[in-house]
Amino acid sequence: MKVRFAVSAGARLPEPDGLRQLATEAERLGFDTLWFSDLTTAPATDPLLSVALAAAWTSRIKLGVTIVPFGYQPFVFARQLAQLDRLSQGRLRVMLVPGLGSPRERKAFGIEGKDRGRLLDELIPTLRDLWSGQPLPDADGLTLATRPHQEHLQIWLAGKGPRALARAGRLADGWRGGATNAGRAAETVAAIQREAAAAGRTINPDHFGLTVPYARDKGDLADTGPIHENAAALGRDGLRQLIADITGAGLSKFSVRRITPVKDWDDELAWLADAVLDLQA
Repeated sequence: MKVRFAVSAGARLPEPDGLRQLATEAERLGFDTLWFSDLTTAPATDPLLSVALAAAWTSRIKLGVTIVPFGYQPFVFARQLAQLDRLSQGRLRVMLVPGLGSPRERKAFGIEGKDRGRLLDELIPTLRDLWSGQPLPDADGLTLATRPHQEHLQIWLAGKGPRALARAGRLADGWRGGATNAGRAAETVAAIQREAAAAGRTINPDHFGLTVPYARDKGDLADTGPIHENAAALGRDGLRQLIADITGAGLSKFSVRRITPVKDWDDELAWLADAVLDLQA
């Protein structure tokens, strides 16, 4: 099992110098992946644009997009992801999420009243068909002019409800969830693998992970309130222990995220590198 650590960029204003600092330092220190999340109604950088910039500044670190795919025409969306994978020379990682489902977000995506799960069910096979060179249905044989750099561009999913886990088993190449404990993590992996087996497929056991929130000290917890007291790992030792527990449950891909805004990425990445990078194997 290959244990790998990623850094989550979190909510960041569109500002190039800070993004360059984050991307280049994360690569220099040896983090596996830098993830950008789709926070459409928040003051945060667009993940697709962020990856395009980060790809120009780096050469080794993988670049992930956690993206709400609604509001895109499927052909255009498939083309954008394929070209990003080309521009990054195969370093793109894709995780599709249904979003928060808030009225403002639904209005922004133009999907008010629609079933987000059903839309994902329809979109994922379409993306795979287009990336493999098949034509868009009912479009006079239209195919993508640009295919991904990777022979198989993976699609990971998230979510913890029964329908989300069933979807991951049927359609995903991997799954990454939110904060949880080792027992629930093991149950989730088992549930997804059961759904995959029922669909006549398998998911690589190495393709399960978590986003791990952490607090560097009790001051972080005081700044965010009781909601994080039982969800966030506390300090270096707490973070390492939680990762050991979750790894023992069969998960190996971790995106570490501080629960308070990061003010100095050089300092934060140095702290994280000291805390966890020796656990990469």
